[in-house]
Amino acid sequence: MLAHGVGERADLPIPIFYAYAGAFAALVVSFLALGLLWADSRFRGDLAGRPITLRLPGLARRHARPAPPGDPAVPPESRRLARPDRVRLVARVLTLLAAAYTLGWLVLGPEVENAGPYLVYVLFWVGLVPASLLFGPVWRVLNPFRLLPDRPRRPYPSGLGYWPAAAGLLAFTWMELVVPEPAAPPTLLIFLTLYAAAQLAGTLFYGHAWLERGDPFEVYSTLIGHLSPLGRRADGRRVLRSPFDGLDAIAPAPGLVATVCVLLGSTAYDGLSTSPAWVNALQSAPFGGRAGLGTLGLLAAVAGVAALYAACLGAAGLIGGTRGLSGRFAHSLLPIAVGYLIAHYFSLLVIEGRHAIILALGLDAEVDQNAVAPGTIATVQVLAIVIGHVAGVVAAHDRSVRLLPPARAVAGQIPLFVLMVCYTTGGLTLLLA
Repeated sequence: MLAHGVGERADLPIPIFYAYAGAFAALVVSFLALGLLWADSRFRGDLAGRPITLRLPGLARRHARPAPPGDPAVPPESRRLARPDRVRLVARVLTLLAAAYTLGWLVLGPEVENAGPYLVYVLFWVGLVPASLLFGPVWRVLNPFRLLPDRPRRPYPSGLGYWPAAAGLLAFTWMELVVPEPAAPPTLLIFLTLYAAAQLAGTLFYGHAWLERGDPFEVYSTLIGHLSPLGRRADGRRVLRSPFDGLDAIAPAPGLVATVCVLLGSTAYDGLSTSPAWVNALQSAPFGGRAGLGTLGLLAAVAGVAALYAACLGAAGLIGGTRGLSGRFAHSLLPIAVGYLIAHYFSLLVIEGRHAIILALGLDAEVDQNAVAPGTIATVQVLAIVIGHVAGVVAAHDRSVRLLPPARAVAGQIPLFVLMVCYTTGGLTLLLA
């Protein structure tokens, strides 16, 4: 397969005029409405949210009124079982067992119909997107490397930021989209060995702070989890909140823009890699040069996304008379990236996710390739891109009216609007190609 490591993505063409017209209309209307009706910043980041009260059978736990230690109405064994740290411990041990099961498939499984690649590429990589959107940063809870003791030898360098995660995500997407045999067990075993070695060394040296910024999959899940209605406030309390408040809680840091651009650029290359022109270019290249051409294409896609972002943010800073805006608007790219991920991976998860479960459990069943109607897939793909871009416009507008002078706030957003239009045009073009 040319993409995704395993399976095929079902991309359905829809009338191009309606796709572009609907996308541009949504962007223009949202931009004008925000400029006229939204004069002040409304998002409160990690200060927003309604506290969640957790109730368990036989046990009522309230953040504001904890049960006294000797309360006879709350059995000691119930208190011990309900402790969040114990729940996380059990979840991480189970995840470690699942990882060992996956490695077992890769090492001992058959060459054909091996469940290992499906478990990695579909259930894990693609499945993290809806799981994080619904429940928040799930990989932070499940990450088996957090079973290691948090005993850093030195503090994590603030200047390093998200750069290790950006490099790790680029390496994974390179393996998935460029390597000639991404589903081959040796390919996956080499990557997983290098990944595990990096996380082990980073955690032993910097403690769990490394996992927060250096583990590509934890960063991937955590960033997407900011769009979840479930989150934590600055005081540590679990809350229900608007996804826009979650986005606003993302703090600027070195490498954050690069990480989001890797997600956007790799997904853009994913769409490009299935276009007839690129497929012909790869097929006409010498066998040894296909990986090189694919690598250049992937890097060019990421660099193009980053260059366009930097140019538009630079123009916005000049118009608004404010410097250093690049890192402050990285959060507005995240819903766009998530929209692309949903558009490109929806059919893969629905169809090949079932295949993964059947193989992993040894079930005697077949996958229905027509389980989801073509019209449904096309609708989800276009809506995901459009909604993601509109959400990006809203997030960027709220940050603009907070950071730019009132007299220049709307004018300063014009380069950001141009950025969204360019990303929308490119995304739909690659999707419909």
